[in-house]
Amino acid sequence: MSVVHQLSAGWLLDHLSFINKINYRLHQHHEPCCSKNEFTTSVYFDSLQVDSVSSSGACATFIASDCTTKPENDDGGYYEMFTQKFVFRPELFDVTKPYITSAVHKECQQSNEKEDLMNGVEKEISISIIEKKRKRSAVFNQGELDAMEYHRKMRKLILDGSLQLIQEGLKSGFLNPLFEKQDKCSKPIILRLDTCNLSELCEMAKHLPSLNEMEHQTLQLLEEGTSVTEQDLFLRVVENNSSFTKVITLMGQKYLLPPKSSFLLSDISCMQPLLNYRKTFDVIVIDPPWQNKSVKRSNRYSYLSPLQIKQIPIPKLAAPNCLVVTWVTNRQKHLRFIKEELYPSWSVEIVAEWHWVKITSSGEFVFPLDSPHKKPYEGLILGRVQEKTALPLRNADGNVIPIPDHKLIVSVPCTLHSHKPPLAEVLKDYIKPDGEYLELFARNLQPGWTSWGNEVLKFQHMDYFIALESGS
Repeated sequence: MSVVHQLSAGWLLDHLSFINKINYRLHQHHEPCCSKNEFTTSVYFDSLQVDSVSSSGACATFIASDCTTKPENDDGGYYEMFTQKFVFRPELFDVTKPYITSAVHKECQQSNEKEDLMNGVEKEISISIIEKKRKRSAVFNQGELDAMEYHRKMRKLILDGSLQLIQEGLKSGFLNPLFEKQDKCSKPIILRLDTCNLSELCEMAKHLPSLNEMEHQTLQLLEEGTSVTEQDLFLRVVENNSSFTKVITLMGQKYLLPPKSSFLLSDISCMQPLLNYRKTFDVIVIDPPWQNKSVKRSNRYSYLSPLQIKQIPIPKLAAPNCLVVTWVTNRQKHLRFIKEELYPSWSVEIVAEWHWVKITSSGEFVFPLDSPHKKPYEGLILGRVQEKTALPLRNADGNVIPIPDHKLIVSVPCTLHSHKPPLAEVLKDYIKPDGEYLELFARNLQPGWTSWGNEVLKFQHMDYFIALESGS
């Protein structure tokens, strides 16, 4: 279970545990004459290989078998079978210290934050003024004032709820006090990730000749000997309906596909295969690439304008009573856009506003709570699609299942940018247990979910995983 503790304030999550409870097991085989370390892509069982395709559309072969016996080799002998388990690299969740620990903020943290609630807000404003005066002598703009007012309203809720969940984590041993780790010298992890740029591949795919009839088909990885071109990966939803992990090799890079998962690799201009999937979804989680100044400066990923986000076809993808969950930054402009424009345009009624609070493994906020620059939390806006013919969700007593407001999701964040915590277990009491679930702008896959985005396989790259064991 990824839920370590559940209180009235919310949940303390173990993101790493959620990933590793997925059955990342590969069945492999090789000939007895080969050494134990000699594995190649061509000998993976339960794997899918997609090689690079030229502009002429040369074919690549999908190897997708689901064998349970040892097949004969060319000499009449038998291959040796191996099962290898993969887990996500734990060092990617090794957040032992806050990202920022200035002397002023450290002093604030050591004081009694509950008793000094109002003083803390006043201190934040004074600190903000001092720091900003160093850069400019000007008053706060309206956006900054709105953000400070929002923080003033949410501060006590986030502080009190987080402290309750953190105390439970410390008592159970899930979180460890910082002094227990001070003698450990941790070095930053540098992965040799020479990955292909998935978003660039999506852009390239737009220039490939389109096969309209393929857009209505789903690529199932259980098929054997299917010979297709690489462009088909961009034109169809890809499904792994087996109980085992598959491997896909795309432009020389390997990605793990968890069991019972499906995905569409495309950008917002090529969503038609998802609409042709002939499914509507009971839950839709959206993590839009919001526009902000740091994104503009870094060019780390492309962002969408509010108009482009409004054009996402949620009404066509949503089942009656669909729960829509949208991640949002702390910029009040985006929050108002969701509440006043986006959700009304999709006929979605807001039912709750939650927050994800990011902490270290010792229970500290990753940023000072009153930091004038970055906060240790971000929001989720939950709403339900409203239709005249829709029936309300009901529990065993016949009452409408309410979604509580102002819940907190507290977790140690992944050090990979924008790797959000899983919502499946915290939402399970408010959604259909056998429903269809969709994540938009996803960067990873989950069993039981359909994922879409131009970086949908990003965190499935094999370099983010380590092999634990293998055996025949």
